[in-house]
Amino acid sequence: MGLLDDIHDIRGRAVDELAGLETPEDLEAWRVRYLGSKGAVKATMQKLKDAPREQKPALGKAANELKNALADAFEARRGQVAAGAVRQDAPGADVTLPGQRPKTGHTHIITQTVNEICEIFARMGFAVATGPEVEDEHHNFDALNIPLAHPARDPLDNFYIDDRTMLRSQTSTVQIRVMENTTPPVRVISPGRVYRPDTVDATHSFMFHQVEGLYVDESVTMAHLKTCLDQFCKTYFGPDVATCFRPSFFPFTEPSAEVDIEFHRPDGTPYWVELGGCGMVDPNVLDAVGYDSEKYTGYAFGLGIERMLMRKHGIPDIRLLFESDARFLRQF
Repeated sequence: MGLLDDIHDIRGRAVDELAGLETPEDLEAWRVRYLGSKGAVKATMQKLKDAPREQKPALGKAANELKNALADAFEARRGQVAAGAVRQDAPGADVTLPGQRPKTGHTHIITQTVNEICEIFARMGFAVATGPEVEDEHHNFDALNIPLAHPARDPLDNFYIDDRTMLRSQTSTVQIRVMENTTPPVRVISPGRVYRPDTVDATHSFMFHQVEGLYVDESVTMAHLKTCLDQFCKTYFGPDVATCFRPSFFPFTEPSAEVDIEFHRPDGTPYWVELGGCGMVDPNVLDAVGYDSEKYTGYAFGLGIERMLMRKHGIPDIRLLFESDARFLRQF
């Protein structure tokens, strides 16, 4: 029998033996017997030096194929034996145990808050209105009685797209669009995103959310405004919360006020946080949309949605609301 026949014989015998092995110990003994430093494959390689010169290329190729084939077969069989051991050791499946529920998502805390705000104001008779986030200067400034020289119109404080178009800086633009197309009485809120080039920190972002409120009818007074916002705060934050209205100034309301709400530190010390601005709609705004300012009065307010939910849920940094960390988002 020649060397080439020996190679074929070793391969057949080794593969047959390997198929019947069931334990790691038997596998290791097989590896030493065939692939070890003193095994059958090594011995075959050593015989090549005595083979005729013209046969060495074919015999060398066959010997290398033998080595590679047995090594591959060994690794495959070792994996099969290991898998079989795991299956034998594993306990049987208990089909009576409850299954694992898939992890499902839910609405973002900002969306939850917007929905809650809309529901509270709906119980007071307010409808929900929306408007474009890309606005013109007329709706963002002119119709709101904000003069050309007002600092709020500074290009450094707004995201201008061109000379007359911008990303809206307030949801008050929606109240103008509603009044342009609706006759009194009008009672709407308009939640949505607004944009200002603020430096991002724990309490500021270049994009945030507001809810604007508007009520126009005959004989609407400041008492109606204070009652509306006080009831909203008590519903959203709790019945014991206190509100405060500080005199202020806005071009589109007169008189105007800042709305503050009282919170308490862990030691019980009270402190006040501003939620937004409000006031009676300036007659110039009513005239700009074609309302009779001698007949109709109204109030308007604008509240920061992130500011409210951060205080309610104890969130210390606004940036957390715009990140995708599921560990944070799953809390709400």
